[in-house]
Amino acid sequence: MGFIMDGLDAEEYDRQYSDGELVKRIWHYFKPRRKLMLIVAFAIMADSLASTAIPITISWGVDEVERSGAGANLALPTLVLIGVGSIAWVFNLIRRWYSSRAIGDVVLSLREDAFNAVMDRDLSFYDRFPSGKIVSRVTSDTQAFTQVVDLTMNLLSQVLLIMLLIGYLFFVNVTLTLITLALAPLIIIVSLAFRNIARKTVTQSRRVAAEVNKHIQETISGIRVAKTFRQENAVYDEFSDVNHQSYKINLVTGYTFSSIFPILNLMAGFGTVALVYYGGLRAQAGTISAGEWFLFIQGIGLFWFPLTSIASFWSQFQLGLAAGERIFALLDAEPNVVQHDNVKPATIKGDITFENMTFAYKEGETVLDDFSLHIPAGQTMALVGHTGSGKSSITKLVARFYEFQSGKLLIDGQDIRSFHLEAYRKHIGFVTQTPFLFDGTVVDNIRYGKQEASTEEVFTVAQQVGGGDWIRTLPRGLHTEVGERGGNLSMGQRQLVALARVLLQNPSIFVLDEATASIDPLTETLIQEGLDVVMQNRTSIIIAHRLSTIRNADRIIVLDHGKIIEEGTHNQLLERGGHYADLYNTYFRHQSLDYIEQAGQLLA
Repeated sequence: MGFIMDGLDAEEYDRQYSDGELVKRIWHYFKPRRKLMLIVAFAIMADSLASTAIPITISWGVDEVERSGAGANLALPTLVLIGVGSIAWVFNLIRRWYSSRAIGDVVLSLREDAFNAVMDRDLSFYDRFPSGKIVSRVTSDTQAFTQVVDLTMNLLSQVLLIMLLIGYLFFVNVTLTLITLALAPLIIIVSLAFRNIARKTVTQSRRVAAEVNKHIQETISGIRVAKTFRQENAVYDEFSDVNHQSYKINLVTGYTFSSIFPILNLMAGFGTVALVYYGGLRAQAGTISAGEWFLFIQGIGLFWFPLTSIASFWSQFQLGLAAGERIFALLDAEPNVVQHDNVKPATIKGDITFENMTFAYKEGETVLDDFSLHIPAGQTMALVGHTGSGKSSITKLVARFYEFQSGKLLIDGQDIRSFHLEAYRKHIGFVTQTPFLFDGTVVDNIRYGKQEASTEEVFTVAQQVGGGDWIRTLPRGLHTEVGERGGNLSMGQRQLVALARVLLQNPSIFVLDEATASIDPLTETLIQEGLDVVMQNRTSIIIAHRLSTIRNADRIIVLDHGKIIEEGTHNQLLERGGHYADLYNTYFRHQSLDYIEQAGQLLA
C-alpha cells in the first residue's frame, strides 16, 4: 500500500496526539454547551427507556395470547405499545434537535479558532506550507470533526439501551442472558484491533483531500497563466494524477471500514443461532414462556446492533479524531516570531536601527550577516541591489514578519520584539510590487487599513493621490468594483488605490516595493505624485526600480549578498563610479530624460 501513500507525508508542524488528549481537547469545546448536553442526555435516557419498553410490551402481548388464547385482550398492550413508541419518537426528535445545535455550535467555534490560527501564523509559515492544504484543515477537517460528536451521542444512547435491556433480561432468565453476553468480549477485541489501521488510513485520506484542494486552488489562482501558455491539458493531467491517488486511498479507507461490520455481524450471528436454539428448547420444555423466548429473540436485535456499534466505535471514531488531530496541529503550531512583551506604542517616530543582525529564511542560507544600519526618523531611503541582495528581507524584518537569529532591531530605540504586533503594525504602511486588492469597490479597498474611516475621508485621501485625476478614469469612480484580486483595474490603477489606502492609514513608516511592470507615462506621473504625498514627513524605505524615486531619495543604500557596499545620494554615488554607477548605467539610465532625448536625436 506504500506506493499509494507516496507524497503524503505529514507536514512539519503535524504532531501525534493520543486518543485521550484528543478527547480532552474535544470536551473543551463542549463545556460551554453543558446545558444543551444535559437536555440531550435526558432525551437519550428517556428514548432508551421507551425503546427498551417496546420489546417488553410485545412480550407481554405474546404471553397474553398464549395464556388466554382467542379471548386474549390485546387492547391494553396495544395502547401501551403506541404510547411508548410515541414517547421514544418524541425524545429521539428532541435528542437529535439539540445535539445538532450543540454540534453546530462546536464546529462553529472550532472553525473560528482554526481560522484565527491561520491569521496568527507568521509569513514564514506560508512560505513553507501550501495554502490549499491549510484551507483544507479549516474547511474539510472541521466538517469531518462532527463525526466524533455524532458518534459520541450515538454511543451514549446505545450504552444506556444495552444496560437497561441486559438488566431486564437477567431478571427474566440468567442463562439466556449469559449466552447473549458470551461473544461480547470477542467482538470488542476484534473491533479494537481495527483502531490503528483505521487511524492510519483516515489520516492519509485527510492528507490526500488537502492535496486535491491545494491543486484546485493553485490552478484557479494561476488560470490566466495556464491559458496564456496553453497548458490546460498539462494542468488537467497533474490534477488527474492527484485525483486518482485520492481515489485509491479512499478505496482503502472504504474497504477498511466496510469490512469491520461484516466480521462483527458474523460473530454476532453465532450468538443469535445459539440463543434461538437453546431458547427454543427451553420454551418447549416449559422453563420459559413463549413471550419470554420472543423477548430474547426480539431483544437480541436491539442488543447486537448497539454492541457492534460500540465495538466498532473506536475504529469509526478515528475518522473524526484524524480530522481533529490535523486541526489541533494547526492550532498548536509553534510561531517563529516571538514577542518578549506587548507594549502598545501610542506614537512611533520611525527611527530604525539594525544592530549586528543575522537573518536566514532557512538554516544554512544566511541572507543578512552581522548587518548594521540606521535610518533616522523622517528619512527617505532607497534600497538598490541585484535579486537576492537582501532588499525585501530588510523591509519584512521592519514589519516583523520574520524572526531574526541574532542581533537587534530597534524602533525609536526600543526592541521590536517588545511591541504588541497588531498595535505596532498599525504604524507601518506597505505597497508591494503587485498590490493585492480584495473583491469589492475602490472605496472598500482604500478603507481597508482604517475601517472606521468615513466615505468623505476616503474621497479626500483619494483626491490627494495624483491630484485625483485617476478617479475619473474609473467607470463608476471610487464605487467601481475592482473584481477578484483587483482584476478589473490596470496595474497602475491598483498601485494608486494602494497608495491611497496607505495615505488614509497615515503610518509612521512607509515601505514601497516599486512595481517593475510597464505602465503608461501618465500613470507613472500620477504614481510619482502620489508617492511624494505619501512619503512626506514619514520614514520611507523603498526598494527602488524607478530612477525618479531613487533620485529623490535622501539616501541610497547599495546591497550585495546582505552587505552594504555603498551608500550616499544619487549624485555622490555616480561620482564614485562604483557598483551603483554600474547599476545605473545598466538598469536606470534609460529612464532619464537626457537619455531619452539623446535616443530620440539618434533615431531622427
